[in-house]
Amino acid sequence: MSDGKTFEQIVASADDLFYRQGFENTSFADIAAEVGISRGNFYYHFKSKDEILNAVIEARLADTRAMIAAWEAETEDPEGRICCYIRILLDHQSEIMAHGCPVGTLTSELAKLNHQAQGAANGIFTLFRDWLRLQFERLGCGAESDRNAMRVLAWSQGVATLANAYRDEDFVRREVEEITGWLRARVRDCAA
Repeated sequence: MSDGKTFEQIVASADDLFYRQGFENTSFADIAAEVGISRGNFYYHFKSKDEILNAVIEARLADTRAMIAAWEAETEDPEGRICCYIRILLDHQSEIMAHGCPVGTLTSELAKLNHQAQGAANGIFTLFRDWLRLQFERLGCGAESDRNAMRVLAWSQGVATLANAYRDEDFVRREVEEITGWLRARVRDCAA
């Protein structure tokens, strides 16, 4: 296995384990076992768990940018783009019900730990916030654009948290419909 491929596998496995088990509950040994490499080979790539965390955050930022680019390519309609974001709750429903939102759970855990990487992890939310605000600006929402973006973020995080707590598929579907209905009303209000 090439060094680049091993590095990518370590990051992907760490990302998955941090999501399923939590950052603090995941050890070097857990990640090395998941990848199927020796601890020595593991240490060749990463000297500390914080280095792995930084690589995971960078990978998540890159994945978020790619997802946003795909939504931009999917439709030119800002309302449709916002709906793409909202659909994450349905597209990843089983994972969210099992483990929560990958961004929300990581940022919450890092905040509890007062970890230095918390700001970098918050950057994922900032990417979504900035992009959602831009979509609301394109809809003509003006000064309300950032408030609307934060409302969509907060609502989706609340749904993810409760989906994880109650594991209720109907709740998730109903809330997605509610968010989408709210969005349609906001679009009408902004256009008026």
